[in-house]
Order: sequence, then C-alpha cells, then structure tokens
Amino acid sequence: MDYSKYERYDFDNRSAFNMYTGNKERSYQMHWHSYGEIILVGPGETNLYRINRNTYSLVEDDFVLVWPMETHAVIDANRRDALVIQFSNAFVNSLFDLQRIMHIYRNLHVICVNSHPELVKKLKAIVLKMKEIFYTGQTNRELECCMLLMEFMKVLDENREEFAGELSLETHNPYEDDVMRRMVLVTDYIKNNLTADDLSQGAMAQMAGISRDYFSRIFKNITGMNYSKWLNMIRLEKATELLSHKNMSMTEVAMLSGFQSIPSFNRVFHEDKGMSPGEYRTLFVD
Repeated sequence: MDYSKYERYDFDNRSAFNMYTGNKERSYQMHWHSYGEIILVGPGETNLYRINRNTYSLVEDDFVLVWPMETHAVIDANRRDALVIQFSNAFVNSLFDLQRIMHIYRNLHVICVNSHPELVKKLKAIVLKMKEIFYTGQTNRELECCMLLMEFMKVLDENREEFAGELSLETHNPYEDDVMRRMVLVTDYIKNNLTADDLSQGAMAQMAGISRDYFSRIFKNITGMNYSKWLNMIRLEKATELLSHKNMSMTEVAMLSGFQSIPSFNRVFHEDKGMSPGEYRTLFVD
C-alpha cells in the first residue's frame, strides 16, 4: 500500500468544535487527524466511505463515526449535502464519561437509519440543532454546540443496548458512584504513568480497592473491552502522538508509551493500524 497518499489535517486547535457542509467534490483522499468526526450522510444512490481498512455503502441519514487518529476517506459520496461535525480529542479527554463512550464505540463506525430508525431520528435532531446554532454565528455558539455534542454522546450511550451484540456489551451499569470514581482515578493514573513498573490488572484492582475479578467485570462493562486491550489502546494513542516528533527514535516512542519491546510495539501497532509504526510516522512528517 502506498502510504504517501495519506495526509494529515487539523482544524484550529484552539477550538473544541467545528462544522462544515457544501463540498462539491464527491471524493476525498485517505487522511487522518487528531480530532474526531461525525458525518450525517446526504441523499443519493451512492455514498461510499472508507474507515481504516473497511468500506461502507451508506444511505441518506446514516451516521459515520470517525474517531481520533483513524485513517479514512470519502470514496464517492454526496458531500454537498452531507453534514460534517468535528470535535477535538482534548475535549473528549476532558470528561471520563466521554472517554468511556468513545472507548465503547471505538470499533463502531456507522449507525444505519434502517437498523436503528428511532435512535437515528433522535441523533439527527440534535445534529440539526447544532447546525442551526453554528451557522447563525451567535455568541457562545461553540459552548452551545459542545453541549449538544455531549447530548449526542449521552443519547448514544443511553441506547447502547442496541449495539450490545456487535460490541459485546452488557446492557446495564449497576455500579455505585464510589466505584465509578475509583475507576476514574485508576484510568487517569494509567494515562499519566504509562512507564510505571506495574500496570497489571491486579495492581490496578488493588489501587481501586476491589478484587481483581470484580475489577475485570466493572472494567469490561464501563469501557466495552477487557483491560489488556484497553491498555494497549491507550499506549497506542500515546505512541501515535509521540510519532509526530521526528527526532524521537522508535525505541523511545515504544518505551515512553509503555511497551516493553520493539517487537511487541510493532505487533500491537500493526494489528490496530494495519501498518508499521514507521509507515504511520510518514503521515506526521511535513
């Protein structure tokens, strides 16, 4: 695969929210960016989108979810009438609940109107309200749109039982606030201490003050994945950030991200991204 065709894009990093529509071109080359995107698909017989290694043929009012750092392209679609929402990764990372929701849905990239008509109806109403506020240019439009973005994520989370089969989720969260606070502390600790000597599930359960088995069950229910998979995802997020520093060696990137060896780093990276860290790094180099 020719990765030289991939490009990196970022909107003003001082903004938490952006929106656009009205593009005349029907295609857009493979690229990635540090912010996430939500696309409300426009009308037309052909709407082809690609995310990572998967291609999706969609219809009007389907939603496309592109999470930060994912490679994606518009192969052939009505971009003139599609609505694109962009939100910064820093905004998502500012709240544990937003992080949790993103982690749960990380492998879900389309919400189809034919499969989830009522949910799509609710989400579309929120998005159209965003559009109304954003394009009036009113005071506090970014704040208002971010509040609606949080509502979008909240509605998605409230209806996640619709995706329980494909995401392997339990359909309820019975845990008390005290337990949830402990989990927040643990996940924040991990993100800020990826080079710590012991980030094992047992050690984190001890930090949370609960048994290892209980920790495992809670963690899977909150994040939608087991602990080791989540930890690797966090390490990969750190690694993709560090890869943008051209003078940092691959060994430094791997070690500062918490990987214990280059082979382990390469294997986990390739499984997730479909390419080596070196190939991915070319996307960051100007």
